[in-house]
Amino acid sequence: MPIPEDVTGEEIDKDVRQELQSLPKTLADDVAKNLVMVARLIDEDPEGAYGYSKVALRLASRVAAVREAAGFAAYANQKYSEALAEFRAARRMSGGVELWPVMADCERGLGRPEKALDMAGAPEVNKLDKAGQVEMRLVAAGARRDMGQLDAAIVTLQSPELAAGSVQPWTARLRYAYADALLAAGREDEAREWFAKAVEADRDGSTDASDRLAELDGVDFVDALDDSETDTEEAVVEKAADDVEETVEDAAEAKTDRDED
Repeated sequence: MPIPEDVTGEEIDKDVRQELQSLPKTLADDVAKNLVMVARLIDEDPEGAYGYSKVALRLASRVAAVREAAGFAAYANQKYSEALAEFRAARRMSGGVELWPVMADCERGLGRPEKALDMAGAPEVNKLDKAGQVEMRLVAAGARRDMGQLDAAIVTLQSPELAAGSVQPWTARLRYAYADALLAAGREDEAREWFAKAVEADRDGSTDASDRLAELDGVDFVDALDDSETDTEEAVVEKAADDVEETVEDAAEAKTDRDED
């Protein structure tokens, strides 16, 4: 797959670059460029990111960072079985636990919420950093909802991180998930409160909390490019033009009459 000229491979994280040092330099550079493309496209063009991940995988399947990138690309394309296999391989190679929550979410994607809950109670969770533990809580709550256990999902999300006044990278998503669970349980007033709190914490627009809040408040957004409105505006402009033309013609006729007199 083509690599844009502005991609050098130097854009990747230094830890990944260090992993690639086990490869010949030319090969390492090629792999790095493909990994950069995966990161660049994964949100806007998941299929494109997946294609670049397969190239990187073909070039360096024994590098943990490559297997991890391939896992996330597959995950973004809802290829959960493939993603889980890649995450497991990356974990075996690196020995870390950082991928534990997303592995559990793959189990959810495969229709195995019970397995995701088992993973949420595993010893590996205690080894996660705070962000990882919050992510695991979100996955566990999602698994509860998959099983129709709304009240249990709500309780799962009730935590010190949810109640904390400080805003962390995970705060908006945690509040959003809590609000969404409350709404699903029919607790609309509480849901509105927590969607509002999610909006306050969502500094980079990672959720649609503002839209959900507006929906609860009964606010309708009209598409500025709506065809009917455009047609109406065109009709108004056309009528105004006709009126102007009539006025000009009337003035001309009046002047002619005066001249004849």
